[in-house]
Amino acid sequence: MTRLRKLMLDELRRRNYAKSTVRSYIHAIQDFAKYFGRSPERLGPEHIRQYQVHLFQDCKLSPGTIQSRTSALRFLFVKTLRRPYLPDDIPVPKRQRRMPTVLSQEEVERLIASARNLMHRTMLMMLYATGLRRAELSHLKVSDIDSERMVIHVRQGKGGRDRDVLLSPKLLETLREYWRWMKPKTYLFPGTVKNWRADVPITEKIIWTAVAEAAKRAGITKRVSPHTLRHSFATHMLEAGADLRTIQVLLGHSKLDHTTVYLHLSRRHLQAVPSPLEAIEVSSPEAVKRSRRLQKR
Repeated sequence: MTRLRKLMLDELRRRNYAKSTVRSYIHAIQDFAKYFGRSPERLGPEHIRQYQVHLFQDCKLSPGTIQSRTSALRFLFVKTLRRPYLPDDIPVPKRQRRMPTVLSQEEVERLIASARNLMHRTMLMMLYATGLRRAELSHLKVSDIDSERMVIHVRQGKGGRDRDVLLSPKLLETLREYWRWMKPKTYLFPGTVKNWRADVPITEKIIWTAVAEAAKRAGITKRVSPHTLRHSFATHMLEAGADLRTIQVLLGHSKLDHTTVYLHLSRRHLQAVPSPLEAIEVSSPEAVKRSRRLQKR
């Protein structure tokens, strides 16, 4: 391990960054150094600019991915190497704001019914019933299911925050049937080691595959991922009458601004206020001419 790598790892751990963030930051710095063939200590803002152009033009990466790589570079130079760079010295590319995909409740029913087996079905139900992130789902433990209080404890979610989410009776019924079949010990959804079942967390890739396969079987043409079920959970909760603050807590959002996007996805809120067109008088469309030709004068 190089001195710089150890220095950055120590700084990340000292600030209690999530393991997934640590991995992605270290990978980003390795790629940055490899592109120029020298230590990042000998590089600066101009090299960062060239690297960002390379990621956009040559690698064709999305603005979100490049934004993540840039955050890693900012951490390296500002927090680890203590260089007095300003934000404009290491600019973050503007990210396109796209509306998340949301399934209808009928599509969610078809998705769950199309799961390959009981384990996949339980995972899909858990994602939709709780709004969990796939990393949070993969690290759930049997002891996190609190059937007396009807909640599920999420330990060290995004940002290192703990929270409780809803445990619905329908989900609990499925969880009990799943437990009788799988009999998990520590982790609710155990993974494998060398193709043998082991008491380790399931990988996030398996969760992703379970959702994608079920969507294909269900004939859903929308792009569906585990996060789609999280968006669907929040939107359907809002349509059912839950307030934004409650949804924010259930999702584990640090800021309410992150939750307000679901106002744009909720049919109930979109239809609560009529269009201004409804307030004016317009003639019947039956009386409007069909031809697009200009009349001669």
